[in-house]
Amino acid sequence: MFDIPQLNLKEKVSQEEWQTRIDLAACYRLVAMHGWDDLIYTHISARIPGTEHILINAFGLAFDEITASNLVKIDIHGNKIDPDCPFDINPAGFTIHSAVHEARHEDQCVLHLHTNETIAVASLEEGLLPLSQYAMFALASMSYHDYEGLAVNADEKQRLQDDLGTANFMLLRNHGGLTLGKTIGDAFMHMYDLTRACQVQLQIMATGMKPVLVDQSIVDGIKAQANIVHTGLTGGQKSWPAMLRKVYKHDPSFAS
Repeated sequence: MFDIPQLNLKEKVSQEEWQTRIDLAACYRLVAMHGWDDLIYTHISARIPGTEHILINAFGLAFDEITASNLVKIDIHGNKIDPDCPFDINPAGFTIHSAVHEARHEDQCVLHLHTNETIAVASLEEGLLPLSQYAMFALASMSYHDYEGLAVNADEKQRLQDDLGTANFMLLRNHGGLTLGKTIGDAFMHMYDLTRACQVQLQIMATGMKPVLVDQSIVDGIKAQANIVHTGLTGGQKSWPAMLRKVYKHDPSFAS
């Protein structure tokens, strides 16, 4: 049986880095708790405030094995900062994240998942439809990127950046979903909204009945409301302490 090296970095890193590690490890555990993980694949990355360094999961660990101390600190090119770190990352998996972090320096967290629901809706020609309140939040800041195969080619990065633009939500065609946030809590809430929106859309489509679409004028007016509800102190950060408490109750080992 593979034994995971046990580390304790709490007293070896800055307070800002440790808090980022706590929040990011909690986000990984929440994804696993929601059933959104994909074995050892997909990633959530976060920039350490005040630095150009990024934290990401160790390749080979399941999301419910991620802890604050076993997250790997890297530069924008995917190089490990600490050569003594016993963990490696998935270079192919970091391609998308590096592209987004390069283009969106003001956003701390990038969350990319392969849930059935986001893949299914991303594979529909019409994409996400205005069918639910969850969809309103996502459609207020939505983008799409066409599938180009495994994200390992450096020349795809510019196209991904161009497609993303200033959006906080992206559906990668035939691939999955991606969200960004100025905090880890914001990125998580964005993914929660996107996933729920896709789930509801598929459930409505499964009825075979004609759906009622929200008028475009309402969709256009949602953005300002969405910025209030799901960003900053009244949004992601308002819900994030509750999410942290949920993870602590479920398994406090993430904070080690």
